[in-house]
Amino acid sequence: MAVKQGNRRATTVLKITGRIFAFIGVFVLIIALTLFLMLKIICSYGASKSAFVTTVLESGQMKFLPSLVMSKSEIQEIIDKTSLEDIGDTDINEGMITVPNFGDDAPENNDVKNDIEVIDIAGLTYKATLMIIRDPSRVSVTSVATGYDQWPEEGVPLKDLVERAGAIGGINGGIYNSTNNCGGNAYGVLVSNGVILRNRPREWGGLVLVGLTKDNLLQIIDVSKMSAAECKKMIEEKGIRDAVCFPETTSTDSNHFVHLVINGKPREVNGAGSGLNPRTAIGQRADGAILLLVTDGRGYKSHVGASAADLIEIMTRYGAVNAANLDGGSSTCMYYDGAYLQSSVTFYYSKSSWKLPAGFVVK
Repeated sequence: MAVKQGNRRATTVLKITGRIFAFIGVFVLIIALTLFLMLKIICSYGASKSAFVTTVLESGQMKFLPSLVMSKSEIQEIIDKTSLEDIGDTDINEGMITVPNFGDDAPENNDVKNDIEVIDIAGLTYKATLMIIRDPSRVSVTSVATGYDQWPEEGVPLKDLVERAGAIGGINGGIYNSTNNCGGNAYGVLVSNGVILRNRPREWGGLVLVGLTKDNLLQIIDVSKMSAAECKKMIEEKGIRDAVCFPETTSTDSNHFVHLVINGKPREVNGAGSGLNPRTAIGQRADGAILLLVTDGRGYKSHVGASAADLIEIMTRYGAVNAANLDGGSSTCMYYDGAYLQSSVTFYYSKSSWKLPAGFVVK
């Protein structure tokens, strides 16, 4: 009798368990079908389809979504219609920038806040914060590396990078290992205070070096075809003191851009030039002042984000002679005077930032 009761209980448990799993399976299937139908609806309209494809291709984890409802040729056609034109000659004309000699007004001798201006900018699809640093020598790259290619498993939030450097503010920088928010390893080339901490110019397709020389001039240099030895020689010859890397690539697998303004010439765009995302950018005015720009997006405060055209417009409006786009998305953040002025769009890090291996800081 006891055996029969035990069998009945086991059978009942199995039935309940089976029903639970069946319910979960149906629920997951409904969600999957709903998302698929939403994608189909979004991709049924020209404007929304274009924005969706170009935006998602700039993300780290969602690049596969367009291919669920569109062919590669359809995706490439959208990319071609919403893109940036080849800017042509990208050699920086250093004669267009005049960095003043601050003399007794050097960074160590004056109040840093008198040298920095913070401006809020409102766009149709984003909110931006622009930091203008009058003395470019204040801006440098700091990192968690302990030596050449010696990177910890995890990076640190931007606040920690800024405070460790004894700085007052900063932004995120170049491309890095952001998988599972580990952030401990920068990719490509990274230079900090004249020391090369990574030199792998072909580690990622289309890498462009963005940084400052010992003469405090912003440089934007394609290193994608350089060997490590050639890159090291270029860094030494040009006197690069601080730099990070970000890729310039356009395909059905990825969509990233770097050059925004070169020698006073804004880059021409097709459509919006890109998708809409949180952005980070750096520029330099004719008087040597550095412009650090970040925007929000991805639903934060109902903002979708900024496009390449938006960044170009802001940079030219505020006098950038040269300007470059950096790593954006969830990595985008700005910290200044003890607070995040812009922070990660990810829910769990909305009051901090993702873990980063490096960033531009203002001392």
